[in-house]
Amino acid sequence: MVQAIRVHETGGPDVMRWEQVEVGEPGPGEARIRHTAVGLNFIDTYFRSGLYPAPDGTPFSPGNEGAGIVQTVGDGVSNVKPGDRVAYVGPLGAYAQERIVPADRLVVIPEGIDDKTAAGMMLKGMTAQYLLRQTYKVGPETTLLFHAAAGGVGLIAGQWAAHLGATVIGTAGSEEKIELARAHGYQHMINYRTENFVERVQEITGGKKCDVVYDSVGRDTYPGSLDCLKPRGLWVSFGQSSGPITDFNLALLGPKGSLFATRPTLFSYIASREDLEATAGELFDVVQKGIVKIEVNQEYRLAEAVQAHQDLEGRKTTGTTVLIP
Repeated sequence: MVQAIRVHETGGPDVMRWEQVEVGEPGPGEARIRHTAVGLNFIDTYFRSGLYPAPDGTPFSPGNEGAGIVQTVGDGVSNVKPGDRVAYVGPLGAYAQERIVPADRLVVIPEGIDDKTAAGMMLKGMTAQYLLRQTYKVGPETTLLFHAAAGGVGLIAGQWAAHLGATVIGTAGSEEKIELARAHGYQHMINYRTENFVERVQEITGGKKCDVVYDSVGRDTYPGSLDCLKPRGLWVSFGQSSGPITDFNLALLGPKGSLFATRPTLFSYIASREDLEATAGELFDVVQKGIVKIEVNQEYRLAEAVQAHQDLEGRKTTGTTVLIP
């Protein structure tokens, strides 16, 4: 038996329980891993609250990313072996000391990247990769707006986008977070608590606006994000930390400039083994080269997941947070 966080009914952070669970042995195509670190992400709160339904219902363990050591493997597994340091994104269930994972979701952590860094960067880092390199190909001619610039994805994206030569504008809710974002690639920052971000984007760009807006905030930044875009610009809605958008009006895209809108998820971009390896490989490369620095700003014991979720939803965290089993 091992310990894990379990959710028997969805709701606030206090529905999570630290309990004993049976893991079992891996079946064909599976691996059993012992976690050394687990990543904390806003999507974890969506499953815990019931905003996103858990695929297998309740009870379940939250968590979509982790790093650890392969203990045993099932039949037919050749991409990892016992003793390998590995990391992964998905499926649900990372808030546990040990677990079974489909082996084709595991990637071996390269030398020079420690387990805490790997656990905290897989979901956020690969999200930044697909946003900047696939959803919209960012380059020197790109002007972009990234909401929640001091968040986990935002700090990675700022560094990466600056390296790609883009003009990088961000929003955050405090002077401390603004300074943090500036240190991670953002040339222009907007305090959304004291400034109108639509007006400030107009000022910063001289009225030209942005090619792409990356929006993980949701309700509080809609439809303002659309007003920050050039004609035929792209609105990328990839999260909803302030709550879901319930009144999206497709017809708005026309008069606001024949805009494009997309609602991407990482899991669609890494569905195949080939895509997973390519996305993770590019992330590992920019981290190993020092282009993107992953800073673990908060650590909690896995048993303290309730407090970690309270702090995350209370906007008390910045950058990357990991849970230690």
